[in-house]
Amino acid sequence: MLSRLTPYILVLPLISFIAVFTYIPIAASLNLSFREWDFLSPTMPLVGFENYRLLFSSHEFWNSLKVTAIFAVISVPIRLCLALVVASYLVREALPSRILRGALFLPSVTSTVSIAVVFSWLFATDYGTINAFLQTLGFGKVPWLQDPQLALWVLIIVNTWKQLGYDIVIYIAGLQAIPQELYDAAAVDGGRKGRVFRRVTVPLVMPTTYFLLVVSVIEAFQVFTVVDVMTKGGPAGATDMLVNMLYRVGFTLFDIGQGSALAVVLFVLLMALALFKARVLGRRVHYEA
Repeated sequence: MLSRLTPYILVLPLISFIAVFTYIPIAASLNLSFREWDFLSPTMPLVGFENYRLLFSSHEFWNSLKVTAIFAVISVPIRLCLALVVASYLVREALPSRILRGALFLPSVTSTVSIAVVFSWLFATDYGTINAFLQTLGFGKVPWLQDPQLALWVLIIVNTWKQLGYDIVIYIAGLQAIPQELYDAAAVDGGRKGRVFRRVTVPLVMPTTYFLLVVSVIEAFQVFTVVDVMTKGGPAGATDMLVNMLYRVGFTLFDIGQGSALAVVLFVLLMALALFKARVLGRRVHYEA
């Protein structure tokens, strides 16, 4: 009897950890999304779907959803394409490649707040380094973080710079798993580098691309710190992401019910996107060369 229970006993600490920090908060958020609460009131009256009705009738919610979707649609392909191209050059085991790998990976383990503060200085209108450089070329000052047309692009650049190193390292691991014999055969057939990259590298690295696509989309929909430090969701809501709205509603306005409803909607949206990618893109992924 004990031998049968041993595997379950061994995984019990991990299951307990996941339950306490994942499943119980999800259930609590779902429960709070049907209630009205402000952190201080001793009662939490049940309001049914009122929080969801108010959320879906809010222009602020639809704007945040649009901004987040645009951010994800633009930033994720840029990240993955750049990472694959750079990784294909850094996959060699030479010393310069190893040094560059470490240098590119460093931003992904650096404090996001520190990165956001540094880039806020770089893109500042009056004293920013980028505008100072542009002025030496004869251009005027550009309001990078005050222009609704530019602010989101600045956030995309910053987020790409921070996350690119992680994507590169994962792609290098995927590229190293491709048998060298395939490249040798392509070279014997007289294939050019560009054609070999499209016909051999890209298809065989699809499992890695699929993994990074799922992770990158989830990360893009959960961007918070960069936005909160650099733009606070402005100007005029041009960079107001879903998580920033969630934080503002739940922890600034203390509307826990509507904040929990937004959290549930975000969870369902990410689950739907993951299932869609599994159905549509998962069929094109081949795990054997």
